[in-house]
Amino acid sequence: MAPEPPHTIDRPTENLVDHRIVTVERAAADLRRGLAVVISDDSRSILVQSAELLTDLWIARFRRLGCADPVVGLSRNRANILRIPPRNSAVALISLSDHMTAAVIQLMADPADDLMHPLLGPFRAAGRQPARAIHEAGIKLCKLARLLPAALFSAFLPTEDGRNWADAHGLLHAQAADVLAFDHHEAQTLQQITAATVPLAGAVDTTMVAFRPDDGGTAHFALIIGDPSRHQPVLTRIHSQCFTGDLLGSLKCDCGEQLNGAIRHMQVAGGGILLYLSQEGRGIGLINKLRAYQLQDQGFDTIDANERLGFYADERIFEPAARMLKILGFSRVRLLTNNPLKVTGLEACGVTVVERVAHAFPANAHNSHYLATKKNRAGHLLS
Repeated sequence: MAPEPPHTIDRPTENLVDHRIVTVERAAADLRRGLAVVISDDSRSILVQSAELLTDLWIARFRRLGCADPVVGLSRNRANILRIPPRNSAVALISLSDHMTAAVIQLMADPADDLMHPLLGPFRAAGRQPARAIHEAGIKLCKLARLLPAALFSAFLPTEDGRNWADAHGLLHAQAADVLAFDHHEAQTLQQITAATVPLAGAVDTTMVAFRPDDGGTAHFALIIGDPSRHQPVLTRIHSQCFTGDLLGSLKCDCGEQLNGAIRHMQVAGGGILLYLSQEGRGIGLINKLRAYQLQDQGFDTIDANERLGFYADERIFEPAARMLKILGFSRVRLLTNNPLKVTGLEACGVTVVERVAHAFPANAHNSHYLATKKNRAGHLLS
């Protein structure tokens, strides 16, 4: 079954795409390579370096260049674990004491050894530098780079020739507002790239459709099972990528069963749409998901593990799913899920959910605690 031509929907101007998406994505890539970047707002610019990849050389540079003392920035969730005030802001800023080497700051960012270092600290909040949106953007950029959400921040002085050090060394600049809105703006530029027939074991009549944003960034996919009518609410599943469950058959989660079960369900029902989103680990990435698994091995549940890492319990957004449905010509869905967050998230993006269709599978010895946590703490509608 060949999908209908994409529907025409509004898209941002090219200048907006270049400014808000490409620069931010390049800045995230530089952070992931261990480089510093510059983030600016209306009043100032700061140097940002990932805590995870920090070296003592970068700390020395920040101390030498800074017009104010460098500070360590942690997300609120991670700061709460380390009992660092203030706890009512999105980011906690900690003064960089003389004893803080790169190794110490990495321990602050990474909870893997928390139980081995229960007295890590003490830490002193940087009272003279209250956290602002520019610091939130630095933490968000670390998340976009799929790194731990912790960073070293510093303002900086001009060099003798009138340029600042960042410009003299070619560091990338990004605007704080663009970083904070990046994933939402990127989702708005998703376009259908190609489609092909891909017969599946559970549904032979399947077409796979690829979507990619204008900047060439994160791709998402849709599986069109059968030939669903665009005049009726379509049976739909939003499925977040799970390398371990979908491909390896991991027993720690129920993702593989949900994926294959949704395909079979749609085949029996006469058709449907499965939206496969590249949001591994509820949006934290595969490496960070494995870090969360390590914490689960220490006794923490899936929500506590994400929050100890400094993330929210769920970092996913639903704009990509809504955009894909609109491009394919669907505006009303029967959503195959047990997660109320998916219902409210999709409706907030302009897609009408006329019905929630239950979608659950029996627990096993390895995922029973995980499923219980989803039910009792995340509000999933599991029996």
